[in-house]
Amino acid sequence: MIRTSPDIGSATGRPRPGVLLINLGTPDAPRPAAVRRYLREFLGDRRVVELSPWLWRPLLELAVLPWRPRRSAAAYRRIWLKDPTESPLRAATRSLAEKLQAQVAARDHAPVIDWAMRYGRPAIAERIEALMAQGCDRLLVCPLYPQYAAATTASALDAVFATFRGHRRLPAVRTLPPYYDHPAYIAALANSVREHIAAMGWEPERLLLSFHGLPQAQVDAGDPYREQCGTTAKALRAALGYDAEQAPLAYQSRFGPRAWLAPQLDDALVRLAREGVRDVMVITPGFATDCLETLEEVGMRSRARFLAAGGRRFSVVPCLNDSDAHVALLATLIETEAAGWLS
Repeated sequence: MIRTSPDIGSATGRPRPGVLLINLGTPDAPRPAAVRRYLREFLGDRRVVELSPWLWRPLLELAVLPWRPRRSAAAYRRIWLKDPTESPLRAATRSLAEKLQAQVAARDHAPVIDWAMRYGRPAIAERIEALMAQGCDRLLVCPLYPQYAAATTASALDAVFATFRGHRRLPAVRTLPPYYDHPAYIAALANSVREHIAAMGWEPERLLLSFHGLPQAQVDAGDPYREQCGTTAKALRAALGYDAEQAPLAYQSRFGPRAWLAPQLDDALVRLAREGVRDVMVITPGFATDCLETLEEVGMRSRARFLAAGGRRFSVVPCLNDSDAHVALLATLIETEAAGWLS
């Protein structure tokens, strides 16, 4: 059925571009029921778990969702914000969009900046409809994933284009390409490391560059994620003056029994501690905003493993979050990718 689309341009009297920032997602609350809804949507995505639904759906419903939400909810409670009562990922993404809107507001044909979550709320379809209702006849979609993976970037774009099914009148759409080696991105990461070292008052013996893991089978099938993570790591080392021994690459957040990209972060941390490395910092360059994986998994559990293995000092460099550097980076990327729309 063809649906009636918003009357693009009616809200402002003239068309204008829209920009949609997309982050991965978050439960609405650190409670098992809310986490179960979130995980059902997330782990039910064929891009995330590339198994036959006939095999995976029963496993998800009978072996994962009955027990994992309770454990994950406990982890979310350890990082949940009190004021406002929400996840750090949601708070940082909202603030980032608001600051970016303020940054571009003064220019002619200023875009409307909005944000959405691939899983959970606010949903991608909801925010696209809102942008179209505000008169946006051009849409720049910005997945907040510097390195491309089908499980992240492609999944977000799947949801974007699914929104338009059945609509009669569609906006022109562009998508932000991966920015894993963009000079502004590398500079922002390098500066965040320098600022964190200065704030902590000690130099790490090792700076581990930890990226979210990916099943090896997805890389073998042609996913460019590992290559792009390696390129980011190499560029960041060069910007900081480190070599591969001083700043090794690792992966985290393994799920399930299948082979994932290696080395795993926790294995690397334990090995370093046993080799006599006492002081370690970790940076997570693939995460645009802090979340469960950076704050609880790395900041709490990985820290405990390193210290228990003999480490002395451990710290995690905050993600770019809603920092001025992140706002400036995204403004630069939008300026490039929306060329011709903003002038």
